[in-house]
Amino acid sequence: MSVTVHIPTILRSLTAGSADVVVSPQEATVQGTIDALETAHPGIRARLLDESGTVRRFVNLYVGDEDIRSCGGLAAAVPAGGDISIIPAVAGG
Repeated sequence: MSVTVHIPTILRSLTAGSADVVVSPQEATVQGTIDALETAHPGIRARLLDESGTVRRFVNLYVGDEDIRSCGGLAAAVPAGGDISIIPAVAGG
């Protein structure tokens, strides 16, 4: 099973500049995909998850078009051939 992860510009230094990374998670969940992404690109997990393993509040993760916060969080299923988008929150004033 493979999953494509869309990487925002701010994190591409961790993926050698790649905007899209294909990983093969052991588990077909968001958590499994993050684990596979961390194996391929060390350091990225710390940018997505806090010390307790929860998605950082300024990071939004989508499986397809669905925010993971509304469909199971890190346990949300990721279909084979699916995609996850990492969207950093934008703040301004």
